[in-house]
Amino acid sequence: MRVPVLLLILSLSVLLAAVSLPGMDDWVLLAGPCVLACLILLVRARLAPGAPIAEDRQPARPPGFRPPRIAGARWVLIDGSNVMHWKDNTPQIDTLRQVIGQLTARGFSPAVVFDANAGYLIAGKYQHDKALGDLLGLPADRVMVVPKGEPADPVLLAAARDIGAQIVTNDRYRDWVEAYPELRNPDVLVRGGYRDGRLWLDLQEVAVA
Repeated sequence: MRVPVLLLILSLSVLLAAVSLPGMDDWVLLAGPCVLACLILLVRARLAPGAPIAEDRQPARPPGFRPPRIAGARWVLIDGSNVMHWKDNTPQIDTLRQVIGQLTARGFSPAVVFDANAGYLIAGKYQHDKALGDLLGLPADRVMVVPKGEPADPVLLAAARDIGAQIVTNDRYRDWVEAYPELRNPDVLVRGGYRDGRLWLDLQEVAVA
């Protein structure tokens, strides 16, 4: 994109000079088509498949994830990309809302970590932290969409270790047990799902070191 922009600026400068200065009429024939060609290149680059658009850009944020400091909060992290498939094995935002509601009713402060493609699965387009937070009724600082191309598992596991939180998920994270041996503690991972259409959570209200 930088080269067409520079060429456009140069061509416009020459065109303006040719129009305003005597004896430069011939330059209009050269600069005019150059301006038009640069504009066409910029439009094509903007409309090309895969070109970034504003809503697809992830807001800059520091690496890792840590929920906000709230006095007395009993944090529990939700593996959003896993939990949203619990009902009928179909990604549904309402499934996450129900899990968040049950955790909140039991006195916990839930936060959610998603893979980068979560928005596409739920809404058909990329969704950043605030957009998914709005859908869940959570502030953006309690939701993280991991940057594209990065796995969510280590971010989620590191955050849980950092704040001593349990993780709501049906994933066993077997590839991460060596790096996170606390996963061998059966109280760290909270399983759940639906039985006869009703949500259940195997949540033991214990402190996780």
